Amino acid sequence: MFKDFFKLPKFISENVILLYLAFGKFLIHLFVNLTGGYGFFRDEFYYIACSEHLDWGYVDQPPLSIVLLKISRWILGDSLTAIRFFPAVAGAVTLFITGLIVKKLGGGRFAQILAALSVIIAPRYLGVNNVYSMNSFDILFWALAAYVIILIIQNNRHHLWLWLGLILGLGLMNKISILWFGLGLLLGLIFTSHRKSLLTKWPWLAGLIAFIIFLPYLIWQVVHQWPTLEFIYNATTQKMAAISPVDFLTAQFLPMNPLTFPIWFCGLLYYLFFKKGRQFRILGIIYLSVLLILIINQKSRTGYLASAYPMLFASGALVIETFIQKRNWKGIKFTIIVVIIFGGMVLAPLALPVLPVEKYITYADYLGRKPSTEETKKVGKLPQHYADMFGWEKMVATIANVYKNLPSEDQLQCVIFTGNYGEAGAVDFLGKKYNLPRAISGHNNYWMWWPGDTSIQMVIFFGGPSEETLRLLFKEVEKAAIFTCTYCMPYENNTPIYMCKNPIEEIKKIWPRIKNYD
Repeated sequence: MFKDFFKLPKFISENVILLYLAFGKFLIHLFVNLTGGYGFFRDEFYYIACSEHLDWGYVDQPPLSIVLLKISRWILGDSLTAIRFFPAVAGAVTLFITGLIVKKLGGGRFAQILAALSVIIAPRYLGVNNVYSMNSFDILFWALAAYVIILIIQNNRHHLWLWLGLILGLGLMNKISILWFGLGLLLGLIFTSHRKSLLTKWPWLAGLIAFIIFLPYLIWQVVHQWPTLEFIYNATTQKMAAISPVDFLTAQFLPMNPLTFPIWFCGLLYYLFFKKGRQFRILGIIYLSVLLILIINQKSRTGYLASAYPMLFASGALVIETFIQKRNWKGIKFTIIVVIIFGGMVLAPLALPVLPVEKYITYADYLGRKPSTEETKKVGKLPQHYADMFGWEKMVATIANVYKNLPSEDQLQCVIFTGNYGEAGAVDFLGKKYNLPRAISGHNNYWMWWPGDTSIQMVIFFGGPSEETLRLLFKEVEKAAIFTCTYCMPYENNTPIYMCKNPIEEIKKIWPRIKNYD
């Protein structure tokens, strides 16, 4: 009796290797963030600010990830490790779901391990799961949706369409790019033998459930005059750098780790052409549909396709396992695992801040990786995803020193204006220990949060308008300090900080002209 009591539940015992690997991925991110890494990422300050203004939508995102961040902060606090806890969990669960997909496709232990390791070593996932954003959850929702589609096809259980609708609806409330998944699913149904399911109520019920869950966000958009469409248009036309189809395709290799290319490419071929994979061709069509959309757009971030790879890792690992078994090459399995792990360790510093910054610069140069960005901005010594982790404490301390030197009556009427949401979020989050006033900005949701206060007579400007422009807006303008930073983005290095007093025109009248959605 006691022996049976200590037996693992069947589900756990059957998936214990996947659970170990998922926990291992979680521990990677936990360790990096416990040691501090390079600090908070620019967007994390903004998301924290959004969590202080819960709403049904935001200029640049739906609300689900912000609600989850609010819950995370309430339970775990505001440390770097706490803020990044949920993305690490999402990454671990994504790995586990990938392994379950392998099992459902008929893969054995080696295929499960190979697919799971592919998720672990992909630099894109290492980076995404190590900072807070909606992207970690987006990858998870795509993997869950793919898993449920496989269950629907294999088991012909119609009620699973309702679960798919729930997943897609929550996915939409996290990031609207899951609409691409939905479009690919529809095309997959139309162009495969599964089109007959469109004659039933189930796919349409799934769509209805997703729409109902998504509806509050759509209503918010209507009420606020579709700010996200304005945001997308501005980002596409003014912010994002153009990328050719060839460059977009080649940019998939390094972020997913070149060693995983044979895996995910075999996975795509499995869905599209293999006899056993033919019934799941929908998943291959989803990938190709999203790829085509992003290429046609010409200004898409290459990482937008990252959410589609777990389902390819799963099928690709199965193909490789089958290939090895047919040739009885059992000895090669260990070699493949070792090579995958070693390759992951080599590229990990490109996505995880595990090296001191100067050593990282030397290491990246040795690998031939020059600093880069997908935006129309200059870069310095670091790629943008690392540069945006530097300078925040010093920036806020410099602003605080300017504020501290103001007369007490000016402090009471002062706000801090910044050029973008990251700077504003940093002031609001890191400025608490300096008792700084609130930050205002024209960037994205910060523009919406303008309280309409008419008592503002003093503004500290960090970034934003030039000194010439400020002199047209205020009677008194004084350059109070200059912020310098070695590793941050160049456009924020050597930034002057101005004290501006007595606006010539009420700030609330100027406010509509400074809106910047991008």
